[in-house]
Amino acid sequence: MPADFNWAIGGEAGDGIDSTGKIFAQALSRAGRHVFTSKDFASRIRGGYTAYKVRTSVEQVQSVVDRLDVLIALTQRTIDENLDELHEGSVIIYDGERTTMQDVEIPEEMIGLDVPLKSLAEDAGGAIMRNVVALGAACAVSDFPIENLNSALEKRFGDKGAAIVENNMAAARKGRDYVRDEYDYEFGYDLECTDENYVLLNGDEAIGMGAIAGGCRFYAGYPITPATDVMEYLTGRIERYGGHVVQAEDELAAINLALGAARAGARSMTATSGPGIDLMAETFGLVATSETPLVICNVMRSGPSTGMPTKQEQGDLNAMLYGGHGEVPRFVLAPTTIAECFHKTVEAFNLAEKYQLPVYLTADLSLAVTEQTYPPEEFDMDAVEIDRGKVVDEETVGEWQDEQGRFKPHAITDDGVSPRTFPGTEGGVHMSTGLEHDELGRRTEETGMRIKQVDKRSRKVETAKEREPFEAREFGDPDAETLVISWGSNEGAMVEAMDFLEEEGIDVRFLSVPYVFPRPDLTEVIEDAEETVVVECNATGQFADLIEHDALTRVKRLNKYDGVRYKADELAERIAATLADDGGETEEATT
Repeated sequence: MPADFNWAIGGEAGDGIDSTGKIFAQALSRAGRHVFTSKDFASRIRGGYTAYKVRTSVEQVQSVVDRLDVLIALTQRTIDENLDELHEGSVIIYDGERTTMQDVEIPEEMIGLDVPLKSLAEDAGGAIMRNVVALGAACAVSDFPIENLNSALEKRFGDKGAAIVENNMAAARKGRDYVRDEYDYEFGYDLECTDENYVLLNGDEAIGMGAIAGGCRFYAGYPITPATDVMEYLTGRIERYGGHVVQAEDELAAINLALGAARAGARSMTATSGPGIDLMAETFGLVATSETPLVICNVMRSGPSTGMPTKQEQGDLNAMLYGGHGEVPRFVLAPTTIAECFHKTVEAFNLAEKYQLPVYLTADLSLAVTEQTYPPEEFDMDAVEIDRGKVVDEETVGEWQDEQGRFKPHAITDDGVSPRTFPGTEGGVHMSTGLEHDELGRRTEETGMRIKQVDKRSRKVETAKEREPFEAREFGDPDAETLVISWGSNEGAMVEAMDFLEEEGIDVRFLSVPYVFPRPDLTEVIEDAEETVVVECNATGQFADLIEHDALTRVKRLNKYDGVRYKADELAERIAATLADDGGETEEATT
């Protein structure tokens, strides 16, 4: 059997798919196994196909693959949607008493287990627990100790009382016992447990955790898929550190509230998705012109307009690079893993205050909703360093006053970074507006001062390039003739794809870029490669455009924009096909 085990549950929105998948993922994690999850869900409350997939191994897993070993099918569509991933010997668990499953079609080479999920759940205390019965059946198939599932059930339902917990444990046992008693199969699976301790979290949660660790004390946002979990994570937690969460009436209010808190001296943040970024564009310019530090998290989804709110895409790159009227200096950070969502959030706050700029922290739906295991030390709070930048106090404010003792919040400096005071600093009283201003913050249209202020604000980015390690992460053979470049969430799939490529005799040097702007200069490594392929989830190759602009050379583009994330084996196959095509960029290289 393969070293990893792939499980899924599918049905209609409203069938409890998400909570069931989370329970199983938590059970596996608590058993000392690595976990990587994937979700497919419709943008509606009820109805529409939805699925939750879990890949698990005793080794680290970083991607999904085209393989399913056990499928809990609550509808016939679940089987149809996943047929390409099922294989000979795959187990399909279904409830033949369910109206939609009475005429279920199980492929001959697969094992169908008809388990009366609803009836067994009613025996345990209520039909609502039918999915837990299915989890118990999955434990029997995979030879996974049900005690680990019990631990996850206790965590999930513990606040609802001991009776609810015990009923769910009983439901799980009934599912396990039914399979053991009614089916005489040697399924061949043995989910090994270890003594390892892992943290299981998704990208939105990692961003929220990084915000708290990075000193964020004010968050304003408006619910929008797939960024809402950032706000949900912070609510009830940030208050323990003296912070506040405000749910605004819309995205315009959210960014303006966050701007106000930042002007008051708090590390401040908002999070949204594509439509919200559009609405925030005007205030984004005010943030930059007033030189206010602010972190704006954009969790991308399929667009434009409402698009496909619950599907994967990296289509907002140009909007973040060029959005807003006028010329606005900014930073754009793109975490490449769930763990890096934590670390890059901390870095985003430091960059915002060190250079007094707006910082886009951009994740995407794949990072946001995927849950993955990490050792706890990956998120070492004690190792977090906070740099609040060029803040002056009563003792040093005099160095930044004019002859009349007035503070200069927009002083012209060699590095482009002006001094900053917090409200209440004696001698630091000042004002800033969205109008062009002089060093004191007073409105001006004087041409010389206009040029100085624009140049000063732009100089901050050049200073950051000199001071900050804006570097790519490198994997694979540094001498390989083939270079693959990606940004954001594609890293995990690409790292595992390299193993598939190696089996085909293809050596790859892989650069994963977490900094979109400023970004590392990749000209030299591109010149050293025979072939360069840029992998991203959009139709036009927005990051490839940047690479070609920087390196003044053409690259091959591997684009995916069907709303589904890259899978490791799929990505390897498509890279091999792209390299085999000597004609360069072709339609076959895109989805």
